Amino acid sequence: MTLLDLTPRAVDADRVSTLPVAIIGAGPIGLAAAANLVERGIDFVVYEAGDEVAASVRAWGHTRLFSPWRHLVDPASRRLLEESGWELPDPERAPTGTELVEKYVAPLAEVDAIASRVRLGVEVLGVSREGMDRTRTRARAATPFAVRIRTRDGEVEDVPARAVIDASGTYLSPNSLSSSGLELLGMSDIADAVTAALPDVLGRDRAMFAGRHTTVVGAGHSAANTLLALAELARQEPATRVTWLIRNAQAVRVSSSADDELADRARLGSRVDRAVADGRITVLDGFEIIRGRRAADGVELVGHRRGEVVAHRTDVVVNATGFRPNLEILREIRLELDDIVEAPRRLAPLIDPNVHSCGTVEPHGFRELTHPEQGFFIVGMKSYGRAPTFLLATGYEQVRSVTAWLAGDTASAANVELVLPATGVCSTDIGDGGGCCS
Repeated sequence: MTLLDLTPRAVDADRVSTLPVAIIGAGPIGLAAAANLVERGIDFVVYEAGDEVAASVRAWGHTRLFSPWRHLVDPASRRLLEESGWELPDPERAPTGTELVEKYVAPLAEVDAIASRVRLGVEVLGVSREGMDRTRTRARAATPFAVRIRTRDGEVEDVPARAVIDASGTYLSPNSLSSSGLELLGMSDIADAVTAALPDVLGRDRAMFAGRHTTVVGAGHSAANTLLALAELARQEPATRVTWLIRNAQAVRVSSSADDELADRARLGSRVDRAVADGRITVLDGFEIIRGRRAADGVELVGHRRGEVVAHRTDVVVNATGFRPNLEILREIRLELDDIVEAPRRLAPLIDPNVHSCGTVEPHGFRELTHPEQGFFIVGMKSYGRAPTFLLATGYEQVRSVTAWLAGDTASAANVELVLPATGVCSTDIGDGGGCCS
């Protein structure tokens, strides 16, 4: 105990109880948390850094999800929407990201009880407790959270909250191209030739890839989707070349098992295999990237391969190496994270990608998501840390349990139930994956 902890601190319990819950992120999971809080009669505010809800989903909106509609809609959100006449699309059809937003997420954000509480263009810079950094203990749980935000006009302020639900996702925090996990040496020199995962190869971003040599780095489903789009572009534009760079000795990627209930995902692996066999995709395996540099007619990725230092020349690089949580904004929050996957410590064994696929993750709720910081929760894709095995249905059950706990309904919070589609193991190397179940 420190001297600061011995200092009496005035606590206004009545004030804390009247404050809203702060939700970070207005994607499907953040808005599901909002819908559940509406049903519980608990006030909230949703902070979204983008200019529209589900900004990250819109970025990869051209990509079709593996899950059909019946797995993509949160029950509380559905109840709210159906009050205004909304109808669930074909439950057996898998939508694109854009369809998910236009037919579900955007209408949900327009529900009166939610729309008035969504703040767009507001970036959360940090989370702490009012007047207390992470070292202060006395009366901590009874002290309001302080959420530091920056608004569209650049104003920075701290806003109080009774609890915080971080549903900010991981899409804006990609893993490094470097096999060490550190920022790639020379990245600043080649940044204009590197794109994020899931570019719109056949649409918005076509000019970047047509007639050029593109190298896709990563061994997960994001990489596979991009490789297939590039193979189709090469068919339309013969000068287009495609290389698939992975650090393993062989491609450890998607399941093509007949036992996978997500049929679109089950077919993905076999489609990539055929494209490789047909020569439309060139595989460069066992390549551990250590540096990027400019070349006279493009860029080079330099790395170790089979005991030698080699260079691979290309025009464009797609970083499909997966994602990691942005924990910088949580430096003043007391977290309990797994050392390996950076997920909540109690959740990590349930989502270990070396053991579990998306569909074999056990039901979990507030208990597994609890941190030493009472009233603070990381949910959704960010709760999985670096594990690429997240399904929206899992996130919906997370926020149902968390909001029940916030409402004091411990029985409902503890009664966690979830039925997921059966799947094969997505990947056995979390460092080279590009996301499995999104």
